[in-house]
Amino acid sequence: MQMTRRDFLRSAAMSAALAAVAGPAGVARAAEANTPEKWVKGVCRYCGTGCGVLVGVKNGKAVAIKGDPNNHNQGFLCLKGALLIPVLNSPDRVTKPMLRRTKGGRLEPISWDEALDHMAKKFRTTIDTYGPDAVAWYGSGQCLTEESYLANKIFKAGFKTNNVDGNPRLCMASAVGGYTTTFGKDEPMGTYADIDRASAFFIIGSNTSEAHPVLFRRIARRKQNEPGVKIIVADPRRTNTSRIADLHIAFRPGTDLALMNGMAWVILHEELDNPRFYNKYAIFKTNDGKDATFDDYRAFLEDYTPDKVAKLCNIPEQQVWEAGRLFAESPATMSLWCMGINQRIRGVWANNLIHNLHLITGQICRPGATSFSLTGQPNACGGVRDTGSLSHLLPAGRVVANKAHRNQMEAFWGIPQDSMSPNVGYHTIALFEALGKADVKAIIICETNPAHTLPNLNKVHKAMSNPDTFITVIEAFPDAVTLEYADLILPPAFWCERDGTYGCGERRYSLIEKAVEPPADCRPTVNTLIEFAKRAGVDPKLVNFRNSADVWDEWRRLSMKGPYNFGGMTRERMKRESGLIWPCPTETHPGTNLRYVRGEDPNIPADHPDKIWFYGNPSGKANIWMRPYKGAAEEPDQEYPFYLTSMRVIDHWHTATMTGKVPELLKANPAAFVEVNTEDASRLNIKNGDQVVVETRRDALTLPAHVNDTCKPGLIAVPFFDKKKLVNKLFLDATDPASREPEYKICAARIKKA
Repeated sequence: MQMTRRDFLRSAAMSAALAAVAGPAGVARAAEANTPEKWVKGVCRYCGTGCGVLVGVKNGKAVAIKGDPNNHNQGFLCLKGALLIPVLNSPDRVTKPMLRRTKGGRLEPISWDEALDHMAKKFRTTIDTYGPDAVAWYGSGQCLTEESYLANKIFKAGFKTNNVDGNPRLCMASAVGGYTTTFGKDEPMGTYADIDRASAFFIIGSNTSEAHPVLFRRIARRKQNEPGVKIIVADPRRTNTSRIADLHIAFRPGTDLALMNGMAWVILHEELDNPRFYNKYAIFKTNDGKDATFDDYRAFLEDYTPDKVAKLCNIPEQQVWEAGRLFAESPATMSLWCMGINQRIRGVWANNLIHNLHLITGQICRPGATSFSLTGQPNACGGVRDTGSLSHLLPAGRVVANKAHRNQMEAFWGIPQDSMSPNVGYHTIALFEALGKADVKAIIICETNPAHTLPNLNKVHKAMSNPDTFITVIEAFPDAVTLEYADLILPPAFWCERDGTYGCGERRYSLIEKAVEPPADCRPTVNTLIEFAKRAGVDPKLVNFRNSADVWDEWRRLSMKGPYNFGGMTRERMKRESGLIWPCPTETHPGTNLRYVRGEDPNIPADHPDKIWFYGNPSGKANIWMRPYKGAAEEPDQEYPFYLTSMRVIDHWHTATMTGKVPELLKANPAAFVEVNTEDASRLNIKNGDQVVVETRRDALTLPAHVNDTCKPGLIAVPFFDKKKLVNKLFLDATDPASREPEYKICAARIKKA
C-alpha cells in the first residue's frame, strides 16, 4: 500500500526520536549557537519514562538540553524531550495572576496578594457555610511530589476533606487496583533494567514506540542484540510497536480478558505452569474474593479454550496457542502495558490477568521476569500514587477507609485522633459531576487540563460553567482549554524554574534542580500552597515549610514508617546521584531492583523462611484471580457499528499545550484526524484526506480521514491532542467500578463522508 503523508511523517518522527538524538551527544539545536556555561541536572517533563536530562544554561537562560548519561536512559532522549527548551522559553506563558470578578466575565491581572486573599476567602467562606466537602483539589501526575504531598496534607488534614483527586485517575488507577489486589501493594516489583534481561516481551494495550520511545528503543536494542528474544504484541491496531513483533495479535477490541484467560488455559493444558511456585507463593481467588483451589481455577478456564477465545477475539486459534507457549517457555518474560489495559470498565481485572500469567508460570521476581505497568505522566507514581493524593488514599500505601491508617497519619501530622474524615472523597468523574451540581463549590485545578482530557466533555464543560462555583487554575500555558472556565488563574514556575522531585514508572525518584529563574510573577506552587493555606485558616503548624526541600524531608521521614521507605533519599544525596529506586532505607543503600525477594528487598528480614514474600497481603502470598470476560460499557450495534478508540501519537504529549509550542512537532502533526481501515474506507467511499463525520451518542466531529491498515476493520481511532477538535466529546464516561477509571478505549461510533 502507498505510504500516506501521515505515515511518512510518523516514520520520520520515529527515526528522529530513536536516532537523531540517540545518545549523550544528542543536544538540541540551540546548543550550536549557545555553548552553555553550566549543565544542571533534571528530569524530562513529559511521559512516565522519567528520562534524566541535563539543562545547559548561559547568561541565566536555558539554551540546550541533553540526556543524563548517569540516569536510566543513559543519555538518550526522544524527540519531544530533546525539544523541551523551546517550550521553557516560549513567550506564550501565563505570567500574572488573573481574576474574573464576575462569573464568565473578562480576565484581568491582579497582584499575588489580592489573588491569594481572594482565593483563601472563597475557600474559607465555602467551608464555614457548606462544610469541608464543598471544596476540592484536582491535581496531576505532572505536579512535583512536594506539591502533591503538600496539597494532600492541606485538604485532608487541614480542611478535613478527602476530595483530593487527579488526572492519574484517568490513566493509572486500574494499574494501582491491579497491583494492590494481586500483590497487596502498588507499583511494579521490577525496574527498567529487566528489559535488558528479558528473553520475551508480552506488550498489551501499549503503543510503546510512540508513547514511550526511549523504552521502545531499549526493547528493540535487546531484540537486536539477542536474536532469540521474542516479542508478542496484543493490540487491535497495527502500530509501529507491533512491526517488530514475532507475534501480533490483533484481537477484537475489549476481548483481551478472554485472550489472557485463553493463554492461561494453554499454559495449564501444555503443562507449562510452575506448581512449585504458585503452590508456595500464591492463593487462588474466586471473582468475589473467596479462597479457591487450583482445580477450581482449571475448571474456570474451561470457558476459555483456544477455539472459543479465537471466535470471541476474532483471531486465528493458533495465535492463542503460540502466545501461551511463548510466554511460558521463555527463560524470562516481561509484560508491559499502559492505557489500552487501564482505560477500561474492567481495567483492574485486566491487570489481574496479566499478573496471573506471571504467577502461574513463575515468570516473576527474577531479573527479566516481571509484570510492569508503564506510566503515562512524569510523576503519576511518585507524586500521586505514592503520596496518596487520590480520594481513597493516604500517603505511602494507606487508605482512607482504614481507621488505623487515618490514626497513623493524624499522629504523624500532629492533629487530634479521629479528626480526619473517614469518608472517601469524590473520584474524578464524580468530582466534576458534583461541581456541576454545586455540591463542590470551590476547587483548585493544578497543572492539568480537564476541560480537554476528561471524557464526555460536553457534560464536563456544562459542569465547569456552573455560576455557583469558584474554579482556581494553576497553569503555565494560556492555550489550555481549562482556562476558559477559570475564575482565578495563578502562574506557576515551570519545570526547571524551581526544584523538586519526580518519581517515574520504575520507582525511581530523581531531583529536578533549579536551572533558571521563572518570569517575574511566576511562583513555585509549593510556596503558593503554603501561603494559601495560612490565609485560608489552616493550622500554621501543618504548613511550617520554607520551601520544597522542607516538604520533601517530611515526606521522606513519613515513608520510613512503612515498606515504601526512601529514608536514604536525602536531598543532598539526590543532588549527587541521578535517581534512586525505593525501597532505599539508608544513605548507603543502592536502591531496590527486585521487590518481594529476600536479599533484594530490604523489607524482608534476612532470616525470613521464604525466598519470596508478598508482604502487602496478610497471607504473604499473591492472589491468582478468576476474572471472567466482560465486554465494554458500550459495544457497537446496528446504529453505531464501529468501535472508536483513543490513541497516542509520537509528535505530541497529552493536550499539546507544551509540544504545540515546538514548530517541528506541530509541523509533523498539526491537527487531529481519524484512522480508517482500507476495507471500511472502500465500502464507505472514503479516500485518504477526505473530511468525514465521526459520531457517537454524545456528539459528532468532522475530521480528515487517514486511510491505512493500522486499525482492524470495524475499528476507528482518534488522537486527543488537538484543542480545536476535542475528540473526548465523543467518549462516554463509564468507569471501572473498582478503580473508577473511565473507559476511553472503547465506545460505539459511526462514520460517514462529510
